[in-house]
Amino acid sequence: MQNNRCYLIVLMILLIFSGCRQRNKHASESAIQSATSVLSPNDDFFQEIGQEIGLDFVHSIGDDELTNIIQSDGGGAAFLDFDQDGYIDIYACSGTWLEGVSKSEKPAQLPGNHLYRNKGNGTYEDVTKKAGVGGPWFSMGVTVGDFNNDGHPDIYISNYGPNVLLKNNGNGTFSDVTKRANVAGGKECSVGAVWFDYDNDSFLDLYVGNYLEFDPNYKYYYAPDGFPGPLAYNSQKDVLYHNNGDGTFEDVTEKMGITDIDGRAMGVGAADYDDDGYVDIYVANDHTLNYLWHNEGGKKFVDRGIMSGTAFSQAGEATVSMSVDFADFNDDGLLDLFVSDDSYCSLYENLGNGIFSDKGVSSNISMAAAQFVGWSSSFIDYDNDGDVDIFKTNGALKHLFGQEDQMFQNEEGGKFRDVSLELGKYFSQEFVGRGACLGDYDNDGDLDIFIVNLNDRCVFLRNNKGNQNNWLTLKLTGTSSNRDGIGARVKLYAGGKTQTAQKKSTTGYLSQNDPRMHFGLAKNEIVDRIEITWPSGKVQTLENIKTNQILEVKEP
Repeated sequence: MQNNRCYLIVLMILLIFSGCRQRNKHASESAIQSATSVLSPNDDFFQEIGQEIGLDFVHSIGDDELTNIIQSDGGGAAFLDFDQDGYIDIYACSGTWLEGVSKSEKPAQLPGNHLYRNKGNGTYEDVTKKAGVGGPWFSMGVTVGDFNNDGHPDIYISNYGPNVLLKNNGNGTFSDVTKRANVAGGKECSVGAVWFDYDNDSFLDLYVGNYLEFDPNYKYYYAPDGFPGPLAYNSQKDVLYHNNGDGTFEDVTEKMGITDIDGRAMGVGAADYDDDGYVDIYVANDHTLNYLWHNEGGKKFVDRGIMSGTAFSQAGEATVSMSVDFADFNDDGLLDLFVSDDSYCSLYENLGNGIFSDKGVSSNISMAAAQFVGWSSSFIDYDNDGDVDIFKTNGALKHLFGQEDQMFQNEEGGKFRDVSLELGKYFSQEFVGRGACLGDYDNDGDLDIFIVNLNDRCVFLRNNKGNQNNWLTLKLTGTSSNRDGIGARVKLYAGGKTQTAQKKSTTGYLSQNDPRMHFGLAKNEIVDRIEITWPSGKVQTLENIKTNQILEVKEP
């Protein structure tokens, strides 16, 4: 009897110990899973998941309160594949504490920019310190391009103060090559910048939009308005740098006819709007007329903003213009423009022959947009139905007052509809939005959105439903052209419809989208034909392409 009792006690101990081990094993597995798992999709079209996937970026104005125009203007962000593993990473720009500008005491640890590596499992890790890209600088925006054609994307950061060019070493680190490259500028406040190859010599050139000569001691302004506006300060001239192909750049601003008399540049974009084979530049200026620099065969630039109808708004006035993006919203083969501002915004339809018509009101965008101050705006086919929609971040100009962001759905026939509140709970939240980049972070075929909010946490919106329609993503690699293929024009034929797009660098406000080109294809399962006109002039044709893939295309 005693032996049986001992046996039962030992058996119970073993069972309890085994159960504890089993529970500990499950607890350990659960902890590992929770550390790397991604939130399951909910019923929202766009679902906010930034914190859960490791994006802990918080933008800073470098001060306790918003006290001047410099603090109000940052910051941008870029999707880039810095390690070339097939998954897009994120670079985000922040302000920082500045002596003589910030009113608060200097913090023990200065805020700075951040680089997040996409781990390929739906999450990100912060690799800023390892990569050596944090600063601190008072950064406004970022533009990404492979300036030396070595296959590794490099980063140019526009700052209040000297700008920075970070060369990608190809091993997860970057080197500051600004001084040798001669692209720092001086004490300017640079806001927007864009990579493009204006003379088609296969090396990316750089246009830098400069803002204003900020004086922190200037106090004369209407007090309830917060702080002096842009017209209280003198403007600063933009700069055009030519890539010499040896790691250095030459300031060719005057030589190329860029005469920036009174512009206060915010967003800058580049695309070949008249399809003459040379990429043009659009500059969204704050409170003054906008520039459309037409590229005259790579020999010089001429401002055609006024004569093209894109210098002013539909009311014939200069606006608080923020950002620009190019796309063919009406499928007529011509690249149109969307320019965001603090009121009605402008949708410039390309009529051909260098003339545009502002369709902001007739497209139904202006009345919905006018309730907000618009910052970053990009064309996006969020639902993969084959036509481009428009995403717009919003936020107050001079106060940390939040506003809801917007999505305008292309209804065809030249009409758009604000569908924001139909897309998820996020679009009922208010943030002081600034830069945003769009791209397919999980390679599932639909476009996700990363947003920088002024002096606040970032937002990451995962697209849960766009891939219910078919799609195709093109990764272009130039050989005779610049390696990024920036400036390549793509025509895609499917289901009796033709989509026209161009490979760009900077998009929206101080930001840059996925370096790959994305096309929504509705229910089409085959793309009949793709025609690519490379910057070199070579034309490449692909036929009978299956949808729902990332297709790598190399210039022949």
